[in-house]
Amino acid sequence: MNRNDITEKIIAAKVSKGLKWEEVAREVGQSKEWTTAACLGQMTLTAAQAAVVGRIFGLDAEEQKWLQVVPYKGSLPTSVPTDPLIYRWYEIVNVYGATIKELIHEEFGDGIMSAIDFSMDIDRQADPKGDRVKVVLSGKFLPYKTY
Repeated sequence: MNRNDITEKIIAAKVSKGLKWEEVAREVGQSKEWTTAACLGQMTLTAAQAAVVGRIFGLDAEEQKWLQVVPYKGSLPTSVPTDPLIYRWYEIVNVYGATIKELIHEEFGDGIMSAIDFSMDIDRQADPKGDRVKVVLSGKFLPYKTY
C-alpha cells in the first residue's frame, strides 16, 4: 500500500457517494482547494483531519496514517501535461510566465512567490457569453537575501 493507493480509494469513494469537494472541505474545516489537494495526495493532513477524511471515505486506521505522511509533491505524470485543462495552465505559464515574472520583479524586487505560504480560490463567474473560471493565486513574496 502507498499514498497513490489511498488517493485512488478516495476518488472511487467520492464518485460512489456522489460527494463534492466543497462538502468534504466543510467537514475537514479547510478550503475546498486545500482539501482537494490533500485528498489528491499533495498535502499533509493532521491526525484529526485524517480521521474526518477517513470517516467520509471509509478509510481504515492504516490508510489514515498515509494521509499524515509528507507527500512527494508534484502530481503530473509528464513534464508537458497532456490533459487539456492542465495543459492550458502550462500554456498560460509558457505564454505569460515572463510577463508575470517581470511584473512581480518590478513591483516587489528580486525574489519569488511562495507556493508554501500560499492560498488559492476557484470560483464560477456567470457571464452571458459563457460562464468563466476565476482563479486567484496568492503567495507571500520571498525576497532573495544577500550574504
